[in-house]
Amino acid sequence: MTDRPSILVPIRVLEGESVPEGVPELLAHAHVVLLGYHVIPEQTAPGQAQMQFEDRAGERLDEYETIFEAAGATVERRLVFTHDGQKTIDRMTTEHDCRAVLVPNATGPVEDVLVAVRGAVGVDRLARVVAGLFGETDASVTLYHVAGPDETDEDVGTLLEGMVNRLEEQGIDASRIETRIDRDQEALDAIIETADTFDTVVMGETDPSLSTFVFGMPADQVADRFLGPVFVVQRESTLNEEEG
Repeated sequence: MTDRPSILVPIRVLEGESVPEGVPELLAHAHVVLLGYHVIPEQTAPGQAQMQFEDRAGERLDEYETIFEAAGATVERRLVFTHDGQKTIDRMTTEHDCRAVLVPNATGPVEDVLVAVRGAVGVDRLARVVAGLFGETDASVTLYHVAGPDETDEDVGTLLEGMVNRLEEQGIDASRIETRIDRDQEALDAIIETADTFDTVVMGETDPSLSTFVFGMPADQVADRFLGPVFVVQRESTLNEEEG
């Protein structure tokens, strides 16, 4: 049995966002870090907003926590009033050592998972998230790579074979794993087009460098154009890298 990956689920708790259909079942084998957050104006103090809205926001988090636990997930929760939603998400991801952040779009039963394999860096974390979430299901897993002009067939084969091996080590039978390679395509368009026939997408986060992106594109663009849920697997923190 694989360990439960910690997945951050951010919800704008006072802006009408709720837990979309199918998401609790999607996270049945995860440890959910449920982040309810509310972005407030710069001139409003977080403490003032907390006094005004904490009870209402807390009631909604109670409902969401119950839904996730009923599906089988373990849950911890945080409620934050903030001036910057993205910075809060980044901070919570680090503080709770989350392996991935979920863009929680609605989904039905998950039968086909698309895993965008970027490169050798992060392959182990990708495999752990995929195995932790889907290892005990019957979902098929397609490893997808858009090859760059300088990548040989041997390079790509080695990359994907390494990912297959890691998934097998995590308990996923090879019969459930497929690989797909595309060339001579714009990466963003390629992954969106491919993702259209899958139930959910797992991909790596953008590189800390402002000019370097997963597959050459920002992960949030994929989430904006793909209707299903997207797991954005986080880079290992510098602290963990130093310790490990």
